[in-house]
Amino acid sequence: MSFPLLTATAVLPAVGAIATAAVPAARRTAAKWLALLVSLATLALAITVLVRFDPDGARYQLTESHAWIADFGVRYELGVDGIGVALLALTALLIPFIILAGWHDADPLETGSRRWRPTQGFFALILAVEAMVIISFEATDVFLFYIFFEAMLIPMYFLIGGFGDRAHAGTDENAAAQRSYAAVKFLLYNLVGGLIMLAAVIGLYVVAGNFSLQEIAEARANGTLDMATNTERWLFLGFFFAFAVKAPLWPLHTWLPNAMGEATAPVAVLITAVVDKVGTFAMLRFCLQLFPEASKWATPAILVLALISIVYGALLAVGQRDIKRLVAYASISHFGFIIMGIFAMTSQGQSGATLYMVNHGISTAALMLVAGFLISRRGSRLIADYGGVQKVAPVLAGTFLIGGLATLSLPGLAPFVSEFLVLVGTFARYPVIGIIATFGIVLAALYTLVLYQRTMTGPVKPEVSAMPDLRLRELAVVAPLVVLLIFLGVYPKPVTDIVNPAVKSTMSDVHKKDPKPEVEAAK
Repeated sequence: MSFPLLTATAVLPAVGAIATAAVPAARRTAAKWLALLVSLATLALAITVLVRFDPDGARYQLTESHAWIADFGVRYELGVDGIGVALLALTALLIPFIILAGWHDADPLETGSRRWRPTQGFFALILAVEAMVIISFEATDVFLFYIFFEAMLIPMYFLIGGFGDRAHAGTDENAAAQRSYAAVKFLLYNLVGGLIMLAAVIGLYVVAGNFSLQEIAEARANGTLDMATNTERWLFLGFFFAFAVKAPLWPLHTWLPNAMGEATAPVAVLITAVVDKVGTFAMLRFCLQLFPEASKWATPAILVLALISIVYGALLAVGQRDIKRLVAYASISHFGFIIMGIFAMTSQGQSGATLYMVNHGISTAALMLVAGFLISRRGSRLIADYGGVQKVAPVLAGTFLIGGLATLSLPGLAPFVSEFLVLVGTFARYPVIGIIATFGIVLAALYTLVLYQRTMTGPVKPEVSAMPDLRLRELAVVAPLVVLLIFLGVYPKPVTDIVNPAVKSTMSDVHKKDPKPEVEAAK
């Protein structure tokens, strides 16, 4: 039997989480280093998966299949296509930076504080989330996917509710209540989505007789499994609702600003750059592949919702006074672009959407983590409390600017390529939607540049006059992300070569071809 590489990528951080949690309370530093080493080892396994994956080979590779709950047709089935392997690599890449950025976020508070921050638990929960997200990207059994799609809510709930910004600790009487509210809201929204999806999963089993994604998709393609139109549409809506909550798509988005605002900056990155990607990934893998006709039926409505997300999220970002909530609303706008690209039903749109998932993860991590370093120095999330930072901390201001420029999709930085592909792919089939969506780009430039102007330029405020610049550990977090933003901005081919064959297969699932240009190319 060949080495179960996909299982190893998920089991390693799970075992690491248990080991980190078991480290004695007095050995906090050892727990941190253990978590970091486990995340780096997981990254090494993810790189091995990436190297062994052949974009021109079978659709699902490195597959594993074992009987699990035979009486109910549930199997332990894993496999990755180009989209899954790209997001697996993104997850494994970001976790070490998240751990490094949060190195002191869970240290015990000052003597006399009412709250104890269990360092070991903080890093163990991060590794547990990593394990569950990775296996979600690998699962090709619908029931197996559902279990981890829901299970990741538990560690995320404790990360949001149990660990807040250092700026609030011991100074804001309402901080604990705000964190609790954000965590409960996150949990309830996603649990409701998950329960609706569970009903759809059961319905799918009743119709298909098993949970195997590949078997059901093949049966649908060759005509041996014929779903009634209304049945397929109801099942699609059950799956899509859960994914839209996690994505998050307007109007199911309201949990995200609360969760990102109250969580520490590294946990906020974990939410939007890692966990939320499971929702958009699942739209491609499950909605389009299992319910192709229903996906086409729902496309106009979904495109309208995505368009509202783009404009609404950007407009609210413009009016924010809180740095972290601004980034959260910007992410809602960006997820609108991703979902629009998925349901544009063009190869450019879906390639751009997948590339956008990767690039958004990197750019949001860069911006939010630098924002976290900034907030930890000043002790405030309010934009008005800053000014002139670039004069006292130029490296911090410079990396903050690069992260912001990536967020507005400046040409030469990674998100530009993906956003351009999404807009081109959407315009080819839905020109009005594509034209209106470009308004989101204008708003992105507005909220990003205004944020930079108000925090980094102008007279130096007394409260930031002694602010230190980025330290070595913080540079080790930010510098590689900046390099990746520039590299993928000028040379995205390594990612597009991996995802394009999978996108082609997805287009085939929904029986869609790219529209022909209205004007023939000159010969």
